[in-house]
Amino acid sequence: MPGQFEPMPGGGAAVALDEVEISIIRSLAVQLLELIGPGPGGEVSDDPLAELFAEGPSEPPADPVMKRLLPDAYGGPGGENGSAGDPDETRAYSAEFRRFTENDLRAKKRDDALVVIRCLDATTAAGDGGAVLKLSVEESRHWLGALNDLRLAIGTRLEVTDEEDADLLYRLPDTDPRKPMVMAYLWLGGLQETLVGTLLD
Repeated sequence: MPGQFEPMPGGGAAVALDEVEISIIRSLAVQLLELIGPGPGGEVSDDPLAELFAEGPSEPPADPVMKRLLPDAYGGPGGENGSAGDPDETRAYSAEFRRFTENDLRAKKRDDALVVIRCLDATTAAGDGGAVLKLSVEESRHWLGALNDLRLAIGTRLEVTDEEDADLLYRLPDTDPRKPMVMAYLWLGGLQETLVGTLLD
């Protein structure tokens, strides 16, 4: 079980993590929360109906990581990626779609990261040092979302755009300043892959 998720009887997943691994994942999840932000107005509204119809931004984020986490719905910059229509029209459709979906997408990503933090905190509170983290099926889905977001964020910072870029990361010398980020990227990928396997079993 060390370093990889395994299915638990009755559903869910378990993984053995040491103190350093718990600290790294928790720190990354906190940084992800800070990047995503607190949400519209920074606090929950007393009126759930107003929250339901709250409009989000229509422009894509300036930060490349957030742009990767919250991509345009139609085409890419300038209307590429298979969009044969007018680029201005494509941008208008993307802006309209973003206005009504970005807040919900951000909220989902916040929820995923919070579940990761709470699970890790509950695990460390129950024991000392390393521990076996046990997740329900629902928690596993949140973890999967958060692990995906963390890999996208790190991959964007490392300028990974395709498999060829990822292959180059394996060959970086230990003296390269990107090496710790690369190791985290690859490790999170292994966790993500084994977690997917538990949900498919």
